[in-house]
Amino acid sequence: MKTKIIVTGGCGYIGSHTVIELITSQFDVVIFDDFSNSSKQTLERIFKITGIAPTFIEVDLKDYDATFKAFETHKDANGVIHFAAHKAVGESVNKPLMYYKNNLYSLINTLESQSTLGISNFIFSSSATVYGTPNTLPITEENDTQRPFSPYGNTKKIAEEILDDFTKSNTSFSAISLRYFNPIGAHDSGEIGELPNGIPNNLMPYITQTAAGVREKLMVYGNDYPTKDGTPIRDYIHVVDLAKAHVLAVKRLINHQQEKPLEYFNLGTGIGYSVLDVINTFENATGCKLNYEITERRDGDVPQLYAATNLAKEKLGWFAVKNLDDMISSSWTWEQNLRNEN
Repeated sequence: MKTKIIVTGGCGYIGSHTVIELITSQFDVVIFDDFSNSSKQTLERIFKITGIAPTFIEVDLKDYDATFKAFETHKDANGVIHFAAHKAVGESVNKPLMYYKNNLYSLINTLESQSTLGISNFIFSSSATVYGTPNTLPITEENDTQRPFSPYGNTKKIAEEILDDFTKSNTSFSAISLRYFNPIGAHDSGEIGELPNGIPNNLMPYITQTAAGVREKLMVYGNDYPTKDGTPIRDYIHVVDLAKAHVLAVKRLINHQQEKPLEYFNLGTGIGYSVLDVINTFENATGCKLNYEITERRDGDVPQLYAATNLAKEKLGWFAVKNLDDMISSSWTWEQNLRNEN
């Protein structure tokens, strides 16, 4: 009997890569998704890569009754990985209530449904944005969390506070919050990758779409930050490395290896690259000259974020393997395959 894991938002960018790693690691996967920022085609792509079609339920997790019904169908699950959330920083600044409603209702309904049914293991898709503007770098899990600049980031901080309260009140419930830095890249097959609806908010799909001619120009938001070239510095991590961390986190919970009811782990490489570093590396790796323009800073961005990843290595046995060149080349392969399909 395989271990069953429910993956909410499993057709999204990080969710779909994690589903593939779970299937490859012999887990039985059930996907819950509402396709608000994903595509049904992703299910076909997962099958093409793995040869296995995961069970799928289309459900809006903001609806408690629908959420509970979906969970009740799979109450024999051993755990939940919760990705389902809106994630665009800029959009969250313009539509804060939409973000609070979607990201927090879906979390609360998921926790209430699974705990009522006795599904006691939970992994949360969090973000380095919970650290706000850090006082020290690299950022360790001991860094204070602060009020993030964006409503998106604040939903992650509030979600972790909800998890903290919930795990304290429910001694049979265990959770791990994985704090991502900046996921980029695509699966080595070139079959799945990041495909946002509309104009991308994240750097890499904006770069690849500009290089592919889908976007006329890449906008670089600010060159007056206190960094080496004035552009923001981030810790970019390959999405496949990130996905593998979720598998290890699942195993840690199922094997009762956690040391506290709620644990936090940073997931990054520990290396910071500026926006211009990424642009220059892309141009050198692909031979494509990017049309980009420096514009004003974007609301919600902080000057630099990069991780200390010692804890994940020590407790999860995880560390990032792939480098920036791997991230860029896989992203570009995915983009080219996507355009060839069209």
